[in-house]
Amino acid sequence: RLKQDLKSLHSFALELSKEFRRQSKTCLYQVLAAVQGVQLQNEAMQMFQIKAFDLEQSLQEVTERYEKEKQKRRALHNSLVELRGNIRVHCRIRPLLPFDNAVGHSISQDRQRNLTEKVAYAADDETVLVKCSRPGHASINKTFQFERVYNDSESQDAVFADVAPLLTSLLDGYNVCIMAYGQTGSGKTYTMLGPQVEGNFAFPTGDESELGIIPRATQEVFRLISEKPPGSYWVEVSVVEVYNNEIFDLLAKDSYGKVFSIKRDVVTTREGKSDVPLLTHETVENASEFLHIVKKGLQLRARHPTLVHAHSSRSHLVVTLTITTVVFGDNFGTSWEDEQTSQRLNKDVSSTFPLKTRDSLSASSSRTSSPVQFEATEKIKQVKTRLQLVDLAGSECVGMSGVTGAALRETSFINRSLSALADVLGAIAEQRSHIPYRNSKLTHLLQDSVGGDAKLLLMLCISPGQKYLTESMQSLGFGARARQVQKGQVRRRTFPVSSKAK
Repeated sequence: RLKQDLKSLHSFALELSKEFRRQSKTCLYQVLAAVQGVQLQNEAMQMFQIKAFDLEQSLQEVTERYEKEKQKRRALHNSLVELRGNIRVHCRIRPLLPFDNAVGHSISQDRQRNLTEKVAYAADDETVLVKCSRPGHASINKTFQFERVYNDSESQDAVFADVAPLLTSLLDGYNVCIMAYGQTGSGKTYTMLGPQVEGNFAFPTGDESELGIIPRATQEVFRLISEKPPGSYWVEVSVVEVYNNEIFDLLAKDSYGKVFSIKRDVVTTREGKSDVPLLTHETVENASEFLHIVKKGLQLRARHPTLVHAHSSRSHLVVTLTITTVVFGDNFGTSWEDEQTSQRLNKDVSSTFPLKTRDSLSASSSRTSSPVQFEATEKIKQVKTRLQLVDLAGSECVGMSGVTGAALRETSFINRSLSALADVLGAIAEQRSHIPYRNSKLTHLLQDSVGGDAKLLLMLCISPGQKYLTESMQSLGFGARARQVQKGQVRRRTFPVSSKAK
């Protein structure tokens, strides 16, 4: 019996060994198949990576080509705008701010949440998308096209980068006007000046990245002038505000030399240009002097708190840089101006040039000849170009701003002057025979920029919240109409060709 058990055990062991070898082979085949599968997957993954890399390169090349074509298209569009004399319109959407939540106490929380909802977006760098919705109606998306659209995260640097090329035109003989338009609290003053601190309505001194268009434009103008021959340019600045349809000179001084606001008037000259007699012009030699002088004027600007904005500007601010180019020679090119203006430009140097400029001219001329020889051998003329920087007061809904008394009267004048500006643009767009510039002191003052020969950039500033939807749509509509204005090709003040008398 023991032998039988051993034989059975031996047979079982043999069967178990065979089964083990069979299963081992099966597992080995499975491992080999799995390894082959992994290798195939790795090869496929490598192929996918190569294809993905090729696609990324192709996408990058297409993106670069697209950006180049977009820049070319924008350049061609700007050339077309310049040939037609159209107004360049940029739009800046500010971010939602804490005071946007400060809604009336009688409004429910659900209604307040709806009012603070963001409805205006930058779809791309040329399109504004606005979600318009009414209770019980389906939401409607409206789009507006402009030359440039800035979203709520774009910096002051990005905004000025698109403004700077216009300043080069200033020294090439063109007048330039940059104007900020929008409702109260939409960011116009921030865009033009920079952040305003209570009690110090001037320019930020700490972080230069927060500087607005006005101080940056001045720095750029003086940088461009520094690249020109010494004594060939000088710059004057004037600061006025249009308050309650009256023009006030913010750089005028009393008998003690203290700056105070004095009323001026605007007239139309015989050449058909607007002018403010007795307006104070201060000569400045660098950007620091400019900022110091304009800061004094800004302290006098009318402001009044409203429910919409704690530091609401109650007047239209116009800062003007007049650049006079000193030119020499006998063969002067034909200017765009008529004979009378050309004669007016040929005034006696000693009576019109600032003292410092006359000194530099005498110093530069004494190297080669005496003053008498200089007058006999060379002619001197001056060509003036203007840079107007305009921070318009904000349009207001009286029910939302909550103003009363004198502030209500200010609001009435602000809204009427902005309506007059819209009427002027509408009349120009429709090419009417009569343009109603004199319906408002604002439009009369800006006559040369809006309807004249200036390169005009309109910077729309809008608030993104549902609360301000009506005002934002009004501003966007104003900008869309302004784009349709064709003033004709902008004319350049031709600089004379210098030559020595024989």
